[in-house]
Amino acid sequence: MKRIALSLIIFGAFAAPAAFAKCWGNDAFQNCVDESGNSYTVQRFGNTSTVNGYQQKLPGEAWEQTGASIGDTTFITGQAADGSTWTETITNYGNGTRTISGMDGKGLVYNKYCTASGCN
Repeated sequence: MKRIALSLIIFGAFAAPAAFAKCWGNDAFQNCVDESGNSYTVQRFGNTSTVNGYQQKLPGEAWEQTGASIGDTTFITGQAADGSTWTETITNYGNGTRTISGMDGKGLVYNKYCTASGCN
């Protein structure tokens, strides 16, 4: 679930900053702080956004996530503070329907089908 939440943050970076984070800056570069005190930088260039995150509760813990959108599909790659990497693909079909698939930092593959009511 945490991976999906992070994906939604990056996915939201293409349109607007995450609703639960306070951000400042411009369309190309923003600094954000969420309600837990974690900080993020968001850089946008064309159809690509990069989010770098820094955790408040674990100083020095940082992660990076880059996503690119082509049509209704967003491709995401990321690297955690421990060096593990993940990939994710989100395809939107409209009306809140989407598929989310990828491989987490432990090498586990996942596939989700989501509607406006939630994901399976």
